Amino acid sequence: MDQPLVAILSGAGISTDSGIPDYRGPAGVWTRDPEAQKLVTFEYYMNDPDIRRRSWQLRRKNRTLQAEPNAAHRAVVELERSGVPVRVITQNVDGLHQRAGMPTRKVVELHGTARSVVCMTCRARSDMAQALARVEAGEADPDCVECGGILKSATVMFGESLDPDVLTEAVAITKACDVFIAVGTSLQVQPAAGLAGIAADHDARLVIVNAEPTPYDDIADEVVREPIGTALPRLLGQLVP
Repeated sequence: MDQPLVAILSGAGISTDSGIPDYRGPAGVWTRDPEAQKLVTFEYYMNDPDIRRRSWQLRRKNRTLQAEPNAAHRAVVELERSGVPVRVITQNVDGLHQRAGMPTRKVVELHGTARSVVCMTCRARSDMAQALARVEAGEADPDCVECGGILKSATVMFGESLDPDVLTEAVAITKACDVFIAVGTSLQVQPAAGLAGIAADHDARLVIVNAEPTPYDDIADEVVREPIGTALPRLLGQLVP
């Protein structure tokens, strides 16, 4: 008998145990400081050198690149290694699913990655760590070494559209899966949030693991409010053949 395809939509909540704060929770980054959202808004970033300088300082202080996967990330990898077909669709940009051992080809990064930078003129990509080293060395707003263009993290900022190919892949996985687990996401940001509805419409078992209520709780087969670090390993352990 074929194993069920498990799709996992992960949001910021899965990474809080790794020391990366969420955004919209009661103690979230934007809940505490709404002005911080400007630093990741495309129009502000491209048109205001001061916003760019502040954004680079935020990245320099951010611990995302130093964060380590936690028990929830490892539980996803353990399920995949057990032989169950697993695909991860993540709203996160921290790369922790891959660092935990999830094959890159099985992770769809809806909002890009904070581990790379991209030039907005020539589209050259390079390593975020290299750009941050330049900031540490005194460059307030490092430009592209290829053409002098504006450098931006390879993430989808507010005001930017998701890569249509990436979104198409996420939707295809969602329509094909048998179990859809939304973990650590408020399910408020479209189009990612809508994947939960698509899964339910295609008869997948919908499980939501989140500390706060979401707009999709009413159509879920199961809603779990326990801490993700214990709840997700338990839930995924039940799926191991």
